Amino acid sequence: MIPEAPATLAVAPDVALEGRLAVPAGAPAGVVICHPHPLYGGDMDNPVVVRVQQVCAELGLATLRFNFRGVGGSSGTHGGAVGEQDDARAALDALARATGTGPLAVAGYSFGAWVAALVGYRDARVAALALIAPPLATYDFGGVELTRVPTLALAGTADPYCPAGDFQRFAARFAWVTPAVIEGADHFFFGKLYPLGEAIGDWARGWIPTGARHRGSK
Repeated sequence: MIPEAPATLAVAPDVALEGRLAVPAGAPAGVVICHPHPLYGGDMDNPVVVRVQQVCAELGLATLRFNFRGVGGSSGTHGGAVGEQDDARAALDALARATGTGPLAVAGYSFGAWVAALVGYRDARVAALALIAPPLATYDFGGVELTRVPTLALAGTADPYCPAGDFQRFAARFAWVTPAVIEGADHFFFGKLYPLGEAIGDWARGWIPTGARHRGSK
């Protein structure tokens, strides 16, 4: 597996983000990974974020995880999801420069899932989305209606921020959304990182370009 290297992402004159970038030779596609809420301890070293990166890297995909503005070594202050969309787009820019013409995807966890959905329906480069533990009880994910790209919606049955009824209605609303439910998982996926990784791997294999050589393929 290609190790991650430090990356600095320029967003605005007063905002630069710290990230971790890995680009295997011949990577067929790339994934930007967005972490959970900055004001509640979310950062790019969150175990769910790290697990997503590991799974995608094992498939030979380029990956970029980063800290939103105001988190860790990233400058700036929390932007109420508006500035964070700029952050995610800057990450897409950086990954596109690093990978060339391959398709790009965004995977987001919790608050990061909301940012991923908001960016996904505005940025034509986004070829796939993974919405992990989307906090449907808190945020409006209706913008997914405009994405129409392969989208994984992943949640646990014990997640109070993503109630089962809301999740079922959300997944049934959009034909391009594939639901995945992890029995007994809470919002933090304690003890459930392995099945989470399995679901992410299945999602990634679904949109990686046909014929691309990558590790871990079925």
